[in-house]
Amino acid sequence: MAPTVVLVTGVSRFLGGHLAARLAANPAIERVLGVDTVPPPRDLLRRMGRAEFVRADIRNPLITKVIASAKVDTVVHASVTANPAGPTGRTAMKEMNVIGTMQLLAACQRSPLVRKLVVKSTSAVYGASSRDPAMFTEEMAPKDLPPSGYAKDAVEVEGYVRGFGRRRPDVDVTTLRFTNFIGPRIDTVLTRYFALPVVPTVLGYDARMQLLHSEDALAVVERATLHDLAGTYNVGGDGVLMLSQAIRRAGRVALPVPSMAVPVVGRVVRSARLVDFSPDQMRFLNFGRVVDTTRLKRDFGFAPRWTTTQAFDDYVSGRALRPVFDPDSLVAAERGILDLAARLPIR
Repeated sequence: MAPTVVLVTGVSRFLGGHLAARLAANPAIERVLGVDTVPPPRDLLRRMGRAEFVRADIRNPLITKVIASAKVDTVVHASVTANPAGPTGRTAMKEMNVIGTMQLLAACQRSPLVRKLVVKSTSAVYGASSRDPAMFTEEMAPKDLPPSGYAKDAVEVEGYVRGFGRRRPDVDVTTLRFTNFIGPRIDTVLTRYFALPVVPTVLGYDARMQLLHSEDALAVVERATLHDLAGTYNVGGDGVLMLSQAIRRAGRVALPVPSMAVPVVGRVVRSARLVDFSPDQMRFLNFGRVVDTTRLKRDFGFAPRWTTTQAFDDYVSGRALRPVFDPDSLVAAERGILDLAARLPIR
């Protein structure tokens, strides 16, 4: 059954804001409410059209009144984030992710009108380790999960969502485990990482990365909102890109760092306000992660438009990233070295 009144959390960010804009453009939906602690950027607010922005903190029980008074029947929880902000960002991030989810679910449970819940989760719930399988299916548990950070937040969030589903079996619950977003219009830890002219990597490791174009992510959440597709789904682009390949495709220079020096490099990069990596994100850059998307295509009925490689290339071209070193100069230098080596006497 199509939704009538939709509430979207996290509308100051790309996914929540653009989803609210798409839903507001759908004449079949009577009302769209976008909730966040800060207003969306002006251009995004204009895109949202008739969607109503509600400045509210989902950690506050007052969210119950918002859902009840607006007679919301569909809730899209898109505010779970891996991007801390400010010096106390990680603490605030955990509070928003976990406490905010608890309050939102409590509000949904109290409202008899809510009949659909869509939750933005992450493939980080599978962790990242040397013992990982080639691909994670939705039924698999992590081999090794960090004791803190975004991955642990997501595990807790999913636990609360499953509990809500047991208490309210009348509500269709859709959990979307996204791989890392990439694209020219989105700003994440990963997009900032690949924009660095010199990209630090861990010596001896070359992670397997499965990426999802931000536009595909938006299309998946929109489909989950408009259709009854209860269940848990892995969401990622087809194919795999090695970390070293991605760095070369972006025209960046890799800087392999011994594992013991990684924390020092991380602090330097973080203090310069370039990239703020959490421990679980560092493990991802060591080992990578790939998920099976069979259920997404077969049961959810969605095939990503961009493969992992195509999504990354669109990010590079859309951000107009230029190679740190001129490719023609590198080729000429390589030929010069080879020519010199060929003229050297062999002993």
